[in-house]
Amino acid sequence: MSRTLLRGAQVITMTPDRPDAEHLDVLVDGARIVAVGENIEASDAEVIDFSGRIVIPGLVNAHLHTWQTPLRSAGADWTLMEYLTHLHGECVGHYTPADMHISNLGGGLNQINCGTTTVGDWCHNTLSPEHADAAVEGLVQAGIRAVFLHGTPYRSPETPHPLAEVDRLLDGPVRDHALLTLGMALQGPQYSSPETAVADFRAGADRGLVVSMHQSGGELSPGWEAVRASGLFSPLTNVVHGADLPNAWIEMLVEAGVTFTTTPENELGQGHGTPVTGALLRLGAAPSLGTDIDTAVPGKVLTAARIALAHQRSLDHAQYREATGMHANTASVTAKQALAWATVEGAKALGLADRVGRIEVGMQADLVAVDARAFNLWPAHDPVATVLHADIANIEAVLVAGSWRKRDHALLAPGLDELRDRLRESGQRLLHSIGSVRRHA
Repeated sequence: MSRTLLRGAQVITMTPDRPDAEHLDVLVDGARIVAVGENIEASDAEVIDFSGRIVIPGLVNAHLHTWQTPLRSAGADWTLMEYLTHLHGECVGHYTPADMHISNLGGGLNQINCGTTTVGDWCHNTLSPEHADAAVEGLVQAGIRAVFLHGTPYRSPETPHPLAEVDRLLDGPVRDHALLTLGMALQGPQYSSPETAVADFRAGADRGLVVSMHQSGGELSPGWEAVRASGLFSPLTNVVHGADLPNAWIEMLVEAGVTFTTTPENELGQGHGTPVTGALLRLGAAPSLGTDIDTAVPGKVLTAARIALAHQRSLDHAQYREATGMHANTASVTAKQALAWATVEGAKALGLADRVGRIEVGMQADLVAVDARAFNLWPAHDPVATVLHADIANIEAVLVAGSWRKRDHALLAPGLDELRDRLRESGQRLLHSIGSVRRHA
């Protein structure tokens, strides 16, 4: 791969103890960043003038059910219970491997278009090895970095995770691709017996894999205590949502290094409960972000960051007024923190903190250029806030492991018209498996 020098941009490195934004050059050699500084000389590099742009680390969507891409907007008005009934009760069994492939190809390309370079693909609809392989191949063809979190449709609480399939993926389809790593999308303590929960956690630990699970509201099942008693909570543990977890449990999990991923737009809209953001911040921790389901909300991590930031500020303002009778003089959470949730914290949640999430020498060259000259962003007085205000039209260029995936505001992907047709055909067929759609057809 050739060397590329990005020159002239304001760079948000997300590196501790550096300014929020700096006029820096970034030199990429192959898949890695090899120099970050002012006036870098590299006579053998292709020089790209990014004056007027803001370069950031690639965004991380830490929780996305990418297999739902063909069903975009179909569940925009569903509650959580309606979503579980229609998608997981009626629709999942109708997916073919071809549906999984087009879902992940289309979903991966959409994430790149939105400035996401890494996705936590929480794939809990692998009905067979063929379904899993097709989903993996879709991600590979999209050219996105991904943690393929292998899961299945909901099983009996007594049925453990299919470890033979995990090992098969480790030995072949995932191992052979540089941009992919494997994790486990567990049913977790909320949906498993204590014995099964412990066995699944131990299997992940034995393999050194990130294990991720859902937890939304309600009393904690006995499986949570069983996992804690077994000492299996660790930095490889990721809790998605975490809404209404008792504060004592959140504190214990944070102390164990457990990461949390909030999907704020979907959590607030479908009724998961109050996002866990505030509880984490009070402990000196922070969430990562996901968009969860294209079925209900758009897959834009920057939108998730803005919603998480505004929601937490709203809660903090209300609490301050109640306690003091006055309005707060300063914001409780900053835009820089919200951007960290979409970069640094996402990398941590997916076990990739040593590779992505910051612009530093030695890190993977996963970079995004935001066109701050655009009318909706100009004048760009605060680079961090400008990035949070950006939309898809402002994402000018995306680099994944040193390869351009988007340039001049356009995806570098062939056959997009054919892809649109395949997504539509897949979605229309799948929607006919849902009772409410059939009744109104």
